[in-house]
Amino acid sequence: MYEKHNEHYGEFNGVRLCWFERHPERRHEGTVLLVHATGFHARCWDAVVRGLGERHVIALDMRGHGRSQNEGPYGWDVFGEDVAAFLTQLDLRGVTAVGHSFGGYAVTYAAHECPDRIDRLVLVDPVILESAAYESTLHERWLTDGGEHPVARRRNQFASAQAMYENYDGKGSFGLWRDSVLRSYCDHGLQPAEDGEGYVLACPPSVEAAIYMGTSGNSIHHMLPNVRQPATVLRAQPRPDEATTIDFSKSPTWPGLAAAMPDAVDIYLPHLSHFIPMQDPELVASHILASDG
Repeated sequence: MYEKHNEHYGEFNGVRLCWFERHPERRHEGTVLLVHATGFHARCWDAVVRGLGERHVIALDMRGHGRSQNEGPYGWDVFGEDVAAFLTQLDLRGVTAVGHSFGGYAVTYAAHECPDRIDRLVLVDPVILESAAYESTLHERWLTDGGEHPVARRRNQFASAQAMYENYDGKGSFGLWRDSVLRSYCDHGLQPAEDGEGYVLACPPSVEAAIYMGTSGNSIHHMLPNVRQPATVLRAQPRPDEATTIDFSKSPTWPGLAAAMPDAVDIYLPHLSHFIPMQDPELVASHILASDG
């Protein structure tokens, strides 16, 4: 998928980030920037990248994920600032910024901060909630009796990527994924354990839980009227308002998001889950290419 010399590292906004690049020789034609969801990593986009032909593509590992530095803070605004700093320091222009889940929030934030660098947005079931949800205790209602977010209790250690794959294959939301995407998630989602016993998740469960808990109070609704780039919002089957347990397969996206932006279109995909890029990467690739005209 990527040549070894196209795996890069650099410091942005005070943290060391990793990114993967394809067809750098076509950078002058514009860039597709891919930003993953909470708990995942850049290589989860591999199946989408295969559908982008010879476009210049950069897939970014966000802080605390993949091969990037595991260094806080993990505020949602910080992730947006990281993307803005990345675009600025690499002097990227003509960017189609694609974000899945919390990655959609991050690229929308960056589009507001760097309007001269991002030309278009493709927001894949972004975690941009209705206004009231930012003032609520959305994730607090799912805490255990001990005050712990359920995600913090995820299994963290595996003997190998194959063991991780076998643990997830066909289970829960992972059962909805394309097999090749699950393989990429497992093959590139581990790092050696410090105790020398096998491998641990590149995004520690404690970090993933902290990001979820940071949702409240981080509304970007005030930015939306000024995000003037053409945007495509891909929205999956919604999560019921009264849900008392976490169902990550349902969409957290505010249905009014596209209408709140000056030049956005809403595409409702009720047959798909929140994991749109994992279920139908070709569909996501087609919308990226369509957004480029």
